[in-house]
Amino acid sequence: MTQTIAPRVRTLVLLILAVAGALLAGAAPASAHAALTGSDPAQGAVVDTAPAQISLTFSEPIAVGDDSVRVLDPKGERVDKGDPANLSGTTYSVRLLSGLPDGTYTVAYQVVSADSHPVAGAYTFSIGTPSETTVSVSAQGSDDGLVGWLYGFGRYVSYAGFVVLAGGAAFVLACWAPGARVRAVQRLVVSGWLALTAATLGLLLLRGSYTTTGKIGDIFDLELLGEVLQTKTGAALVSRLLLLAAAALFIAVLFGAYARTASAGADGDADGAKKPAEAEGDGGEPDKRDLTFGLALGGTVVAAGLAASWAMSEHASQGLQPGVAMPVDVVHLLAVASWLGGLTALLVALYRGPVETPVGRDAVRRFSRLAFGSVVTLAVTGVYQSWRQLGSWSAFTDTRYGQLLLVKIALVAVMVAVAYLSRRWTHRLAEARTSATEEEKRPAVSAQAEEAEASEEEEKQPAGTAPAEASDASDASEASGASEASGASGASGASESTRAGTGHDAVRAAQLARQRAAAEAARQKRLRDADPNRFGLRRSVLAEAGVAVVLLAVTTVLTQTEPGRTEQDAKAAAATSSSAAEGTGQGSGAVSLTMPFDTGGRNGKGVVSIDLDPARVGDNSLHVYVEGPDGTPVDVPEVKLALTLTAQDIGPLPVAPDHVTTGHWSASAVQIPMAGDWKVEVTVRTSDIDQVTVSKNAQIG
Repeated sequence: MTQTIAPRVRTLVLLILAVAGALLAGAAPASAHAALTGSDPAQGAVVDTAPAQISLTFSEPIAVGDDSVRVLDPKGERVDKGDPANLSGTTYSVRLLSGLPDGTYTVAYQVVSADSHPVAGAYTFSIGTPSETTVSVSAQGSDDGLVGWLYGFGRYVSYAGFVVLAGGAAFVLACWAPGARVRAVQRLVVSGWLALTAATLGLLLLRGSYTTTGKIGDIFDLELLGEVLQTKTGAALVSRLLLLAAAALFIAVLFGAYARTASAGADGDADGAKKPAEAEGDGGEPDKRDLTFGLALGGTVVAAGLAASWAMSEHASQGLQPGVAMPVDVVHLLAVASWLGGLTALLVALYRGPVETPVGRDAVRRFSRLAFGSVVTLAVTGVYQSWRQLGSWSAFTDTRYGQLLLVKIALVAVMVAVAYLSRRWTHRLAEARTSATEEEKRPAVSAQAEEAEASEEEEKQPAGTAPAEASDASDASEASGASEASGASGASGASESTRAGTGHDAVRAAQLARQRAAAEAARQKRLRDADPNRFGLRRSVLAEAGVAVVLLAVTTVLTQTEPGRTEQDAKAAAATSSSAAEGTGQGSGAVSLTMPFDTGGRNGKGVVSIDLDPARVGDNSLHVYVEGPDGTPVDVPEVKLALTLTAQDIGPLPVAPDHVTTGHWSASAVQIPMAGDWKVEVTVRTSDIDQVTVSKNAQIG
C-alpha cells in the first residue's frame, strides 16, 4: 500500500503547485490599490486657456518622486516644472510652464499607493483646439513583466514561509510535544524560516525596480535600495528580518532544550504515559511547564510581530478604521498560520513520522480543537475585512476583488468539509485502538491461567519421582562430565582460536542487531500504514493540505488586487468626469465594426459586432454583440478585446467586457488616451480549445 501512496502523493503535490502557480501567473500585479478619482483639468476636457498647474486626486494617499507626474506637449516635450506637491489629503499637483500653446497634452503618472502597490496611468486634455500628438505612452507598468512576476512569487513564498514557520511551531507546542524530536518536523519548521528569510531579502532587492523602472538590471541598484529603505514598506521588510533573527533563537530552543524535555513516548496509544522526571534528563515537570510557557509566550510575540510587518504596510494600514483594521489583520494572519501551518505539520507527521513516536489520536484531537478555534477567528475577522474592503453587496460580483473573495470563501468551506471527514477518521482510529487493546489483554489472561494449571500439576506429582525433564538433565550432566575428561587436553589448544574469533563475533552480532532493528522498524511501519483508519486519515489530511496551497495562492492574489470599494469609487468618478467632459466638441461620433469569425470547431462560425461610443479621446462605452450564421444572438465562453495605436506605439490596451445578456457584452469607462487610427482586436472563444482573433482599424478621436 505504501508503495502506491508515495507516487500519488508526489503527483498530487505537483498538481497543487501547478494550480497555485497558474493562479499567481494569472494574477494582474498591475491592479492598483490607489485609483485616480479626479483631475483638473478633467480627462478629455478642452479648456480655453492654459492652466498654471495640473492636479490629480487619488482614492488614498500616495508616495511621489521627482518624475512621478509628467506633462507632455503635442511634440512629446515636458512642460511641467518642479516636484509634485501635496495640496490636501489625496490631491497632488504639479506646476506647468507659462504660455503653453493650443493643442492636446498628455499627463502620465507613476506613483506608489500607501498600501505599497505601484500605480501608473495616463490621460489627455486639450488647450483650445485639440491636435495630433506624438507622445508614446507605454501600456506596461513597472510592476508588469518579469520583475512583477518575481515580486508576486516572492510574496507567495513569504506568506507560505510564515504559515509553515508559525503554524508548525504551534503544532509542536500545543498539540504534539514529541514532534520536537522528529527530524521531519524540524526540517519543516526550519524550511519555513529559510523560505521567509530568503523571500524577504528578495522583496527588499526587487522593491526599487518594482515601483520605478521594472528593469531586471535595477534590482541591485544601491541608490534605489537606499530609497526603498526610507519608505514604509522598506522599514517593514527590515523589521521582518530583525524579527526573523529572534525567530531563529526560538527555533534553536524549541528543537534543543524543549526537545530534550519533551516525552519520547509514542503519542496516541501512550499519550498519557510519560517518563519519570529523573529519566528525562533536564529537570522535572515544573521545569518543562515553565519552558513551554516561555516558548509559547515568546513565539506568540515574534509571530505577531511578523504578521504586523504585513498589516502596517498593506491593505489594513489604509482606508476605513486603520487603527482597528491592523490588529484585526494580525489576528487573521495568526489564525491562518495556526490552521494551515499546523495542518502541514500534521501531514508531515503522518507521512514521515518515525514508527517509534507516531502521531496519535490525542494529538489529532488537540489539533482539531486548535483548527476549529482558528476557523471561528477567521470567520469573524474575515467578515470585518470584507465589509471594509467591499462596502456593498454588489462589489462581490461586480469587482475582481469580490470575485476572488468568493473563491476564497468557497475554498475555506471545502477545507472545513474535508476537516470534518478527518475528524471522523480520527474517531474511527480511536475506536479501533481501543478494541485492539482489549484483544491484547485477553491472551495475557489466558497465559496466566496456563501457568497456574502447570504449577498445580507439579505440586500433585509424588515427591520421590522426578519429572522427565529432570532425568534428561541428569543424563546430559553425566555425558558432559565424560566429555570433559576425554577432551581436557584439547581445550587449551582451542582457547586461543576462540579468543581470536571473539572480536569478529562481536562486530557480526552488532550488524545483525542493526539489521533486526531495521527489519522490525520496517515491519512496524507496514503494519501502521496498513491500518485503514490511519490511511483514511492521511488521505483526508493530504486533501486538506492541497486545498490549503491553492487557498494561500488565492489569498496572495487577493492582496495584490484593488479593493472593491476603491474600484467602484473610481468607476463612479470616471463616469462623472466623462459627463463633465461631454459637450466640449471633441467627440467624433460612434464607431461600429462588424467582423466575421471562424474558430474551426463545432458551432465556431459567426459574426462579432463592436460599438464604441462616442469614439473620442477620454472615456468611452463599448458594446460587443455575437451572432450565429443565421443572425440570432449566441453566447460564447469568452470574448475579450485589445486596442492598439501602432503609430504611437501604444497598447495593446486590454478590455474585458461584462456579459449582459445572450450575445451581448459591454464595458464602460474605456479610456482612449489620444486620437489616431486604432486597431481593434477581438478574441472569441467558442470551446475550451477553439478560439480565434479578428481585427479591424478605426479612426477614433
